[in-house]
Amino acid sequence: MCGIFACYRHPDVQKFKPTALKMGKAVRHRGPDWSGNWIANDTILVHERLSIVGVDSGAQPLVNEEKTVSLAVNGEIYNHRILRKTLKNKYNFQTHSDCEVIIPLYLEHDVDTPRHLDGMFSWVLHDKTKNRVLAARDPIGITSFYMGRDSKTPGAVFFASEMKCLAPVCDDIINFPPGFVYDSNTDKLTRYFDPKWLVEPTNIPTKPVDYKELRTALERSVRKRLMAEVPYGVLLSGGLDSSLVASIAQRETLRMQKLAKEKLGVEGTNGTTKTNGAVVDHLVGIDDTDELETVQILPQLNSFSIGLKGAPDAIAAQEVADFLGTKHHTFEFTIEDGLNALSDVIFHLESFDVTTIRASTPMYLLSRKIKAMSVKMVLSGEGSDEVFGGYLYFHNAPSAAGLHQETIRRVNNLHLADNLRANKSTSAWGVEARVPFLDKQFLEVAMNIDPAEKMHTKDRIEKYIIRKAFDTSAEPDTPAYLPDKILWRQKEQFSDGVGYGWIDALKDTAEKNVTDEMMKNPKKEWGDDVPDSKEAYWYRCMFDEHFPPYCAATVMRWTPTWSTQTDPSGRAIAVHNQKYDEEGKEKA
Repeated sequence: MCGIFACYRHPDVQKFKPTALKMGKAVRHRGPDWSGNWIANDTILVHERLSIVGVDSGAQPLVNEEKTVSLAVNGEIYNHRILRKTLKNKYNFQTHSDCEVIIPLYLEHDVDTPRHLDGMFSWVLHDKTKNRVLAARDPIGITSFYMGRDSKTPGAVFFASEMKCLAPVCDDIINFPPGFVYDSNTDKLTRYFDPKWLVEPTNIPTKPVDYKELRTALERSVRKRLMAEVPYGVLLSGGLDSSLVASIAQRETLRMQKLAKEKLGVEGTNGTTKTNGAVVDHLVGIDDTDELETVQILPQLNSFSIGLKGAPDAIAAQEVADFLGTKHHTFEFTIEDGLNALSDVIFHLESFDVTTIRASTPMYLLSRKIKAMSVKMVLSGEGSDEVFGGYLYFHNAPSAAGLHQETIRRVNNLHLADNLRANKSTSAWGVEARVPFLDKQFLEVAMNIDPAEKMHTKDRIEKYIIRKAFDTSAEPDTPAYLPDKILWRQKEQFSDGVGYGWIDALKDTAEKNVTDEMMKNPKKEWGDDVPDSKEAYWYRCMFDEHFPPYCAATVMRWTPTWSTQTDPSGRAIAVHNQKYDEEGKEKA
């Protein structure tokens, strides 16, 4: 992940420059590899770079040859190789960066530019000739992005990867909505990502599940996310979603190793590939053959997990790693480690949501370990539960239509929950998380399946159809993707799976820090947004230490639907204990 900060139409941009650089520095953790800035007219772009693709030449902001269009991007454009080939007009690329293709796309497609992109991204583009700014965020909000204004600088518009860049200079901050583009010509946000499943939630799909199509779509999604010129790995909790991603990534790693030996010759020392002694260009990405080109070939895929001692997820993750043959790293953390990190976690998350903080803390600690091992990019399993109705409360869905509409709501809010967690917990240490389940082509397949196929029944565990898609027991010539006990393992929310003692300790510590009297007399500036538990109250107080009150409007609380429980933990849903009680009886 990179970090960006931008201000358009500042009344004195040169005078503002030192402040802009300071605001950019506030997200240097996202991009520790290099810093850059560009001023044109009354606009400044600031960029903090994490180099993953185009390592040797992709410093930002990116500028065209004529110095008329500048661009600051956080993210990855997986289809940039294809896009370069489809340009109608000649464009002299200045770098090998996957992101530079956005500039010629703008010159040809104007405000429709983001429709052509396949990737995760937040970007700000400035056209000097027209003194115009376009800004866009990826369809599902995988990368974090905020937009702000300030009453003391009317007319100016600010953009940043994280809210902490905007709070010192803006008094009005919003989450830049996923799938939207901002155009300064109209000063409006307009939706560009508009698939039928998203914009017509009452139109219930009737397409039967095609297991082969579903499997192929996820495999393709994982493959394109291996685009990198630096060491990468997979986050492996031992749950279904991360295990499937790890399994596919391992198959792709082995396949690419074989191809490199058979077809491409000797691997270059810089991660490119040599053919007949010549180094192939650095344009890593999906090409029109649907294959990755010049991807770095790893000797062995690294996988990472974390938990308290004896945590359910850590045990399951090791089983998966042993089955797949990854180079696995299990890290233990103590409850004290987690508690000590809480304030920093909330500062990086920019949230006081209970579920997000519970799950982000171990992910934050794990990311620090991963960074220490010089790994810059990891694949992760976020999004599957939203797409397939995997949370245990979905057992209570009243109908297929109700389930479908709830999955859309969850996907639409991912940028305020699990995407926020995955993005900010990892980028706090200069690590980039990529999420295959949220690929827009995969979503087109998965979200258009008849939701009756996703319903939980007596014979169907949560996420049955994605499990079934990777069940090869009836395919004797296809090796198993995962052991059956993992493929059919019940859902554990990450904050539970790292060890049940973690959530219990958070509740106990909150009880000590927040009195009954404090609960009866919440802060006046909170208005109607009053925490409903001592744990939530505790987190809100820590949030207030870092951010002014108006920043709270960017936070959403994660709560289960169709449940009377106020605690968002999966363990609070009755079916969780019921399932384990049944398993215990079977073993007895």
